[in-house]
Amino acid sequence: MPKQYGDVSTYEGKLENVMKRLGAEEYNFDWSRTACWVEFRYKGQLYRFEHSVENAKMHGQHIVYGSDVFAQVVLALEDLARMTERGIYELQTWIIGMKALPRPVDLPMCFTILQFDSLPTVEEVEARYKQLCKAAHPDAGGSPDMFQRITEARDAAVQHLAAIE
Repeated sequence: MPKQYGDVSTYEGKLENVMKRLGAEEYNFDWSRTACWVEFRYKGQLYRFEHSVENAKMHGQHIVYGSDVFAQVVLALEDLARMTERGIYELQTWIIGMKALPRPVDLPMCFTILQFDSLPTVEEVEARYKQLCKAAHPDAGGSPDMFQRITEARDAAVQHLAAIE
């Protein structure tokens, strides 16, 4: 299948122009043989658009090149710029659901046992351990198994944090 869009340098130039039109504070992009992404900061919030040959195929488009999906993203951003320039809506209204969220972190089980949903500091681990021990200690009405599990989780969490420093 032949390329559907022009030279990628044309779309890189268009992207630079559209980012100025949108008032993006900064932007970055990359494309490969099969995918692309464009991210930009607008009014302090990071937004990210991603597209791929696979995604295009899932939506009934026959695209073979990553540079072509990059062209599609740039053209979509141009459309957004036109709509905001017409005063139909603010850019944030159109892209509110496209905020770039931090990548999910797979926490080891020791942090889950200690009731953390993100990576804590050693100090936070120790504070949480003391808090949980008050209820889990056998002398306070807790069970020996639960107290041991919390203690082992604390030890593993501290060891994990020391290894990544």
